[in-house]
Amino acid sequence: MRLLGLAIIALPVTDLLAQGICRPDEDDNEARLLAFFAAPIAFSPGGNVTALGAGKFRFGFELTYVPKPSAEISRSERCYANKTEETQLSPVFPRPRVALGIGGGVVLEASYLPPVTVMDATPNLGSIAVSRLTNVGPTGLLLRAHATFGEVEGAITCPADKLQLSNTTQPCYGSQKSKDTYKPNMLGAEAALTFTGGARWLGYAGAGYTALRPRFQVGFQDARPNVPFDDTRIEVDLNRIALFGGALIQLSSLIGLSAELYSVPEDITTFRVGASVAWR
Repeated sequence: MRLLGLAIIALPVTDLLAQGICRPDEDDNEARLLAFFAAPIAFSPGGNVTALGAGKFRFGFELTYVPKPSAEISRSERCYANKTEETQLSPVFPRPRVALGIGGGVVLEASYLPPVTVMDATPNLGSIAVSRLTNVGPTGLLLRAHATFGEVEGAITCPADKLQLSNTTQPCYGSQKSKDTYKPNMLGAEAALTFTGGARWLGYAGAGYTALRPRFQVGFQDARPNVPFDDTRIEVDLNRIALFGGALIQLSSLIGLSAELYSVPEDITTFRVGASVAWR
């Protein structure tokens, strides 16, 4: 599995590319594709919307579905030649989670994917969040801030199975895999209403705002000696509104299962499923 596909943005690497920094407009396909893949990485509540006493931990693990982007936004239009490449995405994005109750309804959350290489991708991604839950009878108000940072390195634009030496006008003309880097860089805030539906389950719905600062850097050496190393960087600043809703089912006082629908109307709708265990 390439993390989040991690052919996260398989942009064409072709002859006579303009190297340096490319800053696409917000409506360009490069920007839309980076935003598309930011949503599955976003550190949303993921079912972690219940009170957690001071000094109490909650450990969890979740899987997020990663849809395949449309052919339209997969076609580069500003930073590279107008050509479509396969994104080769993994259908899921896995993430461990840990939460610590501080008291007064405040919870700290964190997640980390260590630099363990899996199929040419080496993640080093972290997420943090702080939230406060205020309950009024069977309903509650959750206020939450979150951030995701770090990077993923690997053969993203030109993995081994895309290398070729038969046509100099086609992408990935070379014998060495690319060494690319993707940095999601996001900071957001959100609010949600929670409501109980019985002794064992709880629902929630909310909205959030996220500032995206994704950065992507190509690292590919064309096989021809007269073609310089391609280290083109793609930088874009975006802002997105997200809508989400989900449910948590408590199998016991310690074990819970969750499901969440997460949508960024401009880009993508996806869902997450998870399981958690509380521990004192």
